[in-house]
Amino acid sequence: MNRLKLILLLALILIMTIYPGSNTPPEYNFDTSQRTDGLPNEGEENYQVPEISERITNLPWANDKDFLAAKEIFKTPVLMAGFCAVLNNLLPCEEYNIRLATESVKGALVKPSEVFSQNSSIGPYTSRGFQEGASYIGGKIAMAEGGGVCKIATVLYNLAVLSNLEIVERHNHTMPTNYVPYGQDATVFYGVKDLRFINTTEGNILIWSQLIGCRLYMAFYGIEDCPKVTWSHEITNIVKPSKKYIKNPELPPGEMKTVVKGIEGATVKTTVIIEYEDGSTEIKDMGISYYNPLPELVEVN
Repeated sequence: MNRLKLILLLALILIMTIYPGSNTPPEYNFDTSQRTDGLPNEGEENYQVPEISERITNLPWANDKDFLAAKEIFKTPVLMAGFCAVLNNLLPCEEYNIRLATESVKGALVKPSEVFSQNSSIGPYTSRGFQEGASYIGGKIAMAEGGGVCKIATVLYNLAVLSNLEIVERHNHTMPTNYVPYGQDATVFYGVKDLRFINTTEGNILIWSQLIGCRLYMAFYGIEDCPKVTWSHEITNIVKPSKKYIKNPELPPGEMKTVVKGIEGATVKTTVIIEYEDGSTEIKDMGISYYNPLPELVEVN
């Protein structure tokens, strides 16, 4: 791990231990043949490379033989929903865990009426070779086994909602994330918090995923086209972030440098608007999410 990043992470963890919170909570060989800058490899089909996390339709595995075989075997010809999360400034341990989780969930099959559980599918994180990574625990940043796998949960949650599936269990983070809007994140903590949804369609759902650079691609495939689903978030309360300072003797005297941008805390009421082919609409209540602010971290000398 880069020494400066490690120092900053440990400093932020130390600072956050005094921040109030309300919630309790084998070697793996990866394929390195893919580019790590998020761009297509030479000769590969074009796919979307978004600058922000969003729903997409052009995915990087269009001609992958394993993917095409899985679609045929499990009879899942229809793209229900695709999503790409843009994950900037990942620490090496986070990237490792996200890559391992991405490979673990790729090819997962959810049968009709079956409940998918991230913890059951990917965990337990310790015994499956996940490393310690930064996590939000009880309103604080701390190191925990499998730190980073919440990003998998977040993408799964977005896909389940966009596919108009029933959400059984979802928990928001205690502090906001910087890769999806308020109300669209999901966190997991093995044995305590999970991300679960039901396959409410009449056919199988195949999950496929790939991490390319800082972009996490994932999609659901099934037998049914999904209705149009649109997120709606009403922010009812905002809490400004505080500023925390840490001395960095490598900076010129008197200079200040923001290394972690603060994010406002908020109370958010989320709904989704579902538009069906027959012209009817449905508004579904997705609950209220509460977030503590994420303090801004500033280096000074």
